[in-house]
Amino acid sequence: MSKNNLGVAFQGERGAYSEAAAVTFFGDSVQPIPHNDFDSVFESVINGQADRGTLPIENSLAGSIHRNYDLLLRHNLYIVGEVQIPIAHQLIALPGVKLADIKKVYSHPQALAQCEYSITKILPHAERVSTYDTAGSVKMIKEQSITNGAGLAGKRAAGIYGMNILQPDMQDDAENYTRFVIVSQKPVVPEKEAKTSIVFSVDNAPGSLFKSLAVFALRDIDLTKIESRPLQGKRWQYFFYIDFIGSRHEDRCKNALNHLQEITSYFKVLGSYPRGV
Repeated sequence: MSKNNLGVAFQGERGAYSEAAAVTFFGDSVQPIPHNDFDSVFESVINGQADRGTLPIENSLAGSIHRNYDLLLRHNLYIVGEVQIPIAHQLIALPGVKLADIKKVYSHPQALAQCEYSITKILPHAERVSTYDTAGSVKMIKEQSITNGAGLAGKRAAGIYGMNILQPDMQDDAENYTRFVIVSQKPVVPEKEAKTSIVFSVDNAPGSLFKSLAVFALRDIDLTKIESRPLQGKRWQYFFYIDFIGSRHEDRCKNALNHLQEITSYFKVLGSYPRGV
């Protein structure tokens, strides 16, 4: 899979963390394609308007992005890669604006929450204003010439919109990382250490989940994540999303998945792909 000159769809404005993840994974020659929502990212890849899609799947502080788990189940796209990037929120304003001028801080609600202590310490009287996107807040400040406000976003947003970083690294917790997955119309066969993502459901019976997980334990397959989501239309029943180390093409993993299919009521492989770091 060539990582150059690909059109990669992502949610958010130019300069969003999802765009930064795409550039980290594919390189500087990637062609970023911004979209307003996650649904549009999936549709763009399915329709061939984009070669790949980049989607946040979990944050080390806030947890899973459930919407994307649901969309992975709904659409026939494959996970072909993953990348983790640090989430470092910069306080960004128009050139010439000083810290003392700031009366409002704009950003996505999650970014505002992740910088709550820093905002209180540096700008104790500033109003927090929620926006739809981190980079979008910086774009808005630029377009509307807001001189008494600053946005919280990544360094990439400051560069794209020609803005000034008033205060770097506003996040309260330095261990703030987001894991992104890369989706494509076609699967890949990973050559290096692999990870596989699957989703399944089981009948609501004693020991059913235990039996499902045992197919991995019996073969010493390392599970790195398990997530449950409601099964729509069936009250108190769930889909289980699992990530494990290994490829669906390896014998022990293939045997585990074959065994799992025998005891599940629904089963889908979302993709085997090179394990990210």
